[in-house]
Amino acid sequence: MFFFFGINNESHKLDFHQTIICRICGRYGSYEVYMNCLVFSLFLIPLFRWNRKYYVKTSCCGSVYELDPAIGKRIARGESVSIEDNNLYLLQKGSSQNDSLHAAGSHKRCPNCGYTTDDDFSYCPKCGAKLEESDD
Repeated sequence: MFFFFGINNESHKLDFHQTIICRICGRYGSYEVYMNCLVFSLFLIPLFRWNRKYYVKTSCCGSVYELDPAIGKRIARGESVSIEDNNLYLLQKGSSQNDSLHAAGSHKRCPNCGYTTDDDFSYCPKCGAKLEESDD
């Protein structure tokens, strides 16, 4: 008699939507929540899941955070939850698409939404607020 079993790493994107202003890049984005776990399978049927960890990835710059497990479990159950900064632990800082703008010298940054541009705009193309000129 043969038994086919295995232990695999499994990742699921959870159904969660929260719009944010990123604390890393300062732009609008959203949180994407993922659950990673180990799975024991017998005849390709998952029997046990353990070592569940929850991660958050920002859509704006791709920063990755580890999420408080209590909040992650509530999201996995489908509860209405709001993720706060104190629920997140930064694992990997994302790369801003606006890094080339910062290197180029003078640019304009929106004080309302954080959008950065080097184009000749007087008002933010994202939210309509008056832009400030800065030389970071």
